Amino acid sequence: MHIGVIADTHSKMRPEALEVLRGSDVILHAGDVGRDEVLGALEAIAPVVAIRGNIDKTGRASTFPDVQDLEFLGHAIYMLHDVKTLDIDPQGCYRVVIAGHSHKPRNEWIGDVLYFNPGGAGPRRFKLPITVGRLEVNEGGVSGEIIELPV
Repeated sequence: MHIGVIADTHSKMRPEALEVLRGSDVILHAGDVGRDEVLGALEAIAPVVAIRGNIDKTGRASTFPDVQDLEFLGHAIYMLHDVKTLDIDPQGCYRVVIAGHSHKPRNEWIGDVLYFNPGGAGPRRFKLPITVGRLEVNEGGVSGEIIELPV
């Protein structure tokens, strides 16, 4: 299963991000969506599961939950906007914790949990790269990949 992961679009939907996400079975947006047009562009590719980020005060994203508790092919995934607000111990409960907010890409195993941040796909923040992510999920496991966009 191919899962596209994006965050921190801040109303900017880059064509390069859409190209990387094509072929996804589902797209996860880890908050700070911005304008509804972002969701429309993503939904044209695959079903979208999203959460509300700290800038999502209006539009469809304002109605999204703060966290999502998901499962794909037997692997539990917990998605929140800011990993610093994680108030559970995911070890033994979740295979992946997805977060955005920092705009810093992260693809790191700690124990049995993959901490995954696709980075920021919207306007550049500081000197951080513009990135999106992919998760490959099968019955045997999960792997993550960060893709830097050529912008």
